[in-house]
Amino acid sequence: MTWTSGRLLGFDTETTGVDTSRDRIVTAALVMRDGLTGLSRTRTWLIDPGVEIPEGASAIHGITTEYARAHGRPPTEVLEEVATAIAGAMADGVPVVAFNAAFDLTILEYELARHGLPTVTDRLGRAPGPAVDPLVLDRALDRYRPGKRTLGALSEHYRVVASGDLHAADVDVEATLDVLRAMIARFPELAQVPLSSMHERQIRAHFAWARSFNEWLQANGYERPPADGSWPTQGEYALDEATIADIVARARAAAIAHRVDQAAGTQAAGVAGAQTAGARESSAARAAG
Repeated sequence: MTWTSGRLLGFDTETTGVDTSRDRIVTAALVMRDGLTGLSRTRTWLIDPGVEIPEGASAIHGITTEYARAHGRPPTEVLEEVATAIAGAMADGVPVVAFNAAFDLTILEYELARHGLPTVTDRLGRAPGPAVDPLVLDRALDRYRPGKRTLGALSEHYRVVASGDLHAADVDVEATLDVLRAMIARFPELAQVPLSSMHERQIRAHFAWARSFNEWLQANGYERPPADGSWPTQGEYALDEATIADIVARARAAAIAHRVDQAAGTQAAGVAGAQTAGARESSAARAAG
């Protein structure tokens, strides 16, 4: 059975902004989906973040400061429940599926630390994972496709119809899981990759994308912060450079070994073919004599 046939835990947040170290989580959703049956169990949360929700953010996800204050729960309660579920899934080897996972998992780590709660990293005693990110996979599998790579754009590209308006956390999670399923149907080799290898492949893929993107920014004179090359967590919770370098180096070594094996196989096949041809010629000569 492949990892795609097991349980998948979808995760998404809606927030006060896009700064993972400063902004706050307003809503969160977790969807546990059975990979075989497609049946899902959904949990959603609304937080009173204790700060003003900017109008720009409210315009995206629909949650105003007043609504969050009236109906939201304390951050510590919600964050503890979300982190417990995510860390528990990861500890059991259940992949957490998130679109642009580096945003949601990183802001969760900062929020947990802000409120004096153990981070997911603390709870696991290691870097968070396994995770699966359709954005990272799509960039790697279809590198040169033009156009946006938002959740809406990928839903359209992979012919996924959302169950509601995107930018509601639970709708986004369902769409993310559906996009992943459609990607696996289009690229069935994904299902054959062991989950641990899949996680490392995404670390390498995101690192390569960030390096290429930053080179493009520099070459075109854009003045903006460079893309963080770490995945699935960034900022203070980024993978250290030595870990990323080791993962990249092991992948290169494996690729070289694979090419050597292929070359050796081709050479061996050539030698065997030559030997067979020689044997046939010898037999023919003996028969003629």
